[in-house]
Amino acid sequence: MRELELEFMIKDKKPTTPARIRFSAMDLLTGREFSRAELNKKLNTRFDDDPAIGSVLDQLQSEGLQSDSRYAGAFVRSRINRGHGQVRIRLDIRQKGISEELTNLALNDEEVDWFALARDVAMRKFGSVPAADLKDKAKRMRFLQYRGFNFEQIKYALMQNHEEPHR
Repeated sequence: MRELELEFMIKDKKPTTPARIRFSAMDLLTGREFSRAELNKKLNTRFDDDPAIGSVLDQLQSEGLQSDSRYAGAFVRSRINRGHGQVRIRLDIRQKGISEELTNLALNDEEVDWFALARDVAMRKFGSVPAADLKDKAKRMRFLQYRGFNFEQIKYALMQNHEEPHR
């Protein structure tokens, strides 16, 4: 019985066409934004590295249906809302295939006070109670470093008196 099911599935497989690739890409893009590299990877997996994938992606970009700059903006905003710093955002977005130039533009468009964000993240995680000892302070520093904040931002976030300007 199992062999009949497999044989039916093989015979039922439709040929890969640019239209099917486009339909699949559009289906993916209706859910959320994708970088070109992500979309390329998903389509290559689905359609066995079909040579038409590149031209379909070019067409989607020219029609404005897929945009790396739009993706970068959405990605940066979502990571800022999660409480991530610049270092972490840059690392994560690079893995999505976004250029340094588009990353810089997206980060500059957001006009974030990274010091205040680091402080807010620290307050949400640890409250207003100061670190009990050096071990606790190191733990807090590691947490903020993992979140992508630099040393100056971490130092500011962990200061007891936040009334002083950070610059």
